[in-house]
Amino acid sequence: MKRIITIFVTVIVLVLVGLVYYRYYFVFGDGTKAGTMNYFVHKGYLFKTYEGRLIQTGIRSAPVQGAVQGTGIQSNEFMFSVTDQKVADQLNKNAGAYLELHYKEYLHALPWRGVSEFVVDSVISVHPANPVQP
Repeated sequence: MKRIITIFVTVIVLVLVGLVYYRYYFVFGDGTKAGTMNYFVHKGYLFKTYEGRLIQTGIRSAPVQGAVQGTGIQSNEFMFSVTDQKVADQLNKNAGAYLELHYKEYLHALPWRGVSEFVVDSVISVHPANPVQP
């Protein structure tokens, strides 16, 4: 009987560890986003985390063929967190610049990782906010 209880408890613990890993540490997706960084802050009560917002512009097409309603320029916001101090320093130096960022998407946020499920892990490229045209 003692062996059955030990096996049962071991299985339950392994399932719980697997669920916690999947929910909080499994990288669901990764990719790149590009846009102008709107703000980047270091905030929090207990866990100070870096949080930022990237503004992505794009063109919205008409929902129905031939319709004028719905056309124009749209703005999308990409809210993200940063855990790496080097990446945070690089983002702080480039406020207002056009950035290409690489991120990882988790299923849920952790307090010490930030408030967003999207965690930026590197800056791919930085372009000045107002590039000089030849």
